[in-house]
Amino acid sequence: MKSIERKLTTHPKFFFFDVGVFRHLRPKGPLDTDEEIDGAALETLIWQELRALNDYLQSGYQISFWRASQKLEVDFVLYGPRGFFAIEIKRADRIRPSDLDGILAFLDDYPEAKGILAYTGTRAYHDRGVAIVPLENWFTKKGFAYKTFFAEN
Repeated sequence: MKSIERKLTTHPKFFFFDVGVFRHLRPKGPLDTDEEIDGAALETLIWQELRALNDYLQSGYQISFWRASQKLEVDFVLYGPRGFFAIEIKRADRIRPSDLDGILAFLDDYPEAKGILAYTGTRAYHDRGVAIVPLENWFTKKGFAYKTFFAEN
């Protein structure tokens, strides 16, 4: 039994229906950086693709996100007949140890899940049980996401 349960916050995460429209309509001010805007746009693009493939291939995943009260979060949680996955998206060429904090907390609470951090770098590797994978070609027929989440096993 876990000694301390994480208190979860529950409110919906909003994704605009189209990443291009999102980028065009999103207000931008002096405190908004290109990196923050690009990061949100990249998450939206990945959500669009996950949702489209899930529906098209009738994979049966519930797609949600996870956030704990300690401001730890995981961008996407896929739960369904093909598996249980925690997915974090980073717009970065290199991964810092702190980039894994949310996904490691999730995996501590749900050790049955597989942790995946997708980033804009080029090297695939593992760190503390989390698969670190490049986003390049993620959704091609031979790409990581397609093979991992949607291909028939």
